[in-house]
Formats: sequence, C-alpha cells, structure tokens
Amino acid sequence: MTIGLLKDIADRAPKGQSLLGIDIGAKTLGLAVSDDGHKVATPLQTLRRTKFTRDVEELANIVQDYEIGGFVLGLPLNMDGSEGPRCQSVRDFALELVRYPAVVGGKPWVALWDERLSTVSVENFVDNSVGIKRSKAKDKGITDKLAAQLILQGALDYLDRITK
Repeated sequence: MTIGLLKDIADRAPKGQSLLGIDIGAKTLGLAVSDDGHKVATPLQTLRRTKFTRDVEELANIVQDYEIGGFVLGLPLNMDGSEGPRCQSVRDFALELVRYPAVVGGKPWVALWDERLSTVSVENFVDNSVGIKRSKAKDKGITDKLAAQLILQGALDYLDRITK
C-alpha cells in the first residue's frame, strides 16, 4: 500500500495506467481521469456523496471502466502550507479507500497533491470565462469535476517535470 505526498511517492506511480483525480468535498466528489501516459487530465463527473460504501461502489465502476491504476487526491492545505481539519478528512478518505482492494487493487497507489485555491480558481474561471454563475455551476457539478481536473493536471505536470 502506498499513500503519501506525491513528491514522496512519484517514483512508484503506476506506468501505462490512467490516474483518477478526486476533489473531495463534504457533499460531492469531483472526478477527473488522465490518459495512460499521464499527460492530460479530463474532467469526468461529480458524484453526490452518500455513505462511503456506496461512494466506493461508484468509484469501483469508474476504476474498472477507465482502467485506473492510481489516485490523486486533492489535499487542501492552508495558505501557509500547514494542514487543517480538511486535510485530515482527505487522509482519512485515502486510508478508508485502500480498505477496498476490489476497488483500488492489491497494492494501491494514492498520492496527495496540494490543491490550494483549486476550487476558487475554477469558480473564477467558470464565472468570468464561461458565463455560468458559481451557484449554478456548483449545482450542476461543473465546479467539482473541473477542480478535480485542475488537481490531477497539476500532479501530471509535476510527474512530467521530475521524469525529464
């Protein structure tokens, strides 16, 4: 089992398999998927959270459909880089996720990636560039899956930089 900050576990990233980026919120999970070459992140969908076991069942379908080999979870650090209570809930989610080997595989790879301001950036983009009000974008799940895309793309760009 590998759970850790991306910078600490990047060398163990699954090769030739897609990664699933997850923006973990209290009510939703924003999802994005990468190509198997780890170059491009694409927004996928937003799941409304219910019980963790049901959330995992939804994730299991996505893992199978997209041949996911690892996960990148957004870690909402404070602006000074410290961890607050939301970071602990992401870490708890990661620990709980790996308890389901049918979903994540026998030796899961779960990377935590600094997501400071990802949701704010997406909200500003949607509001200013797309012309959809923030509340409507949130209701439609647009913000969460775009935040997951931003998180995942940042992680993919990091992986690309360190392998050159």
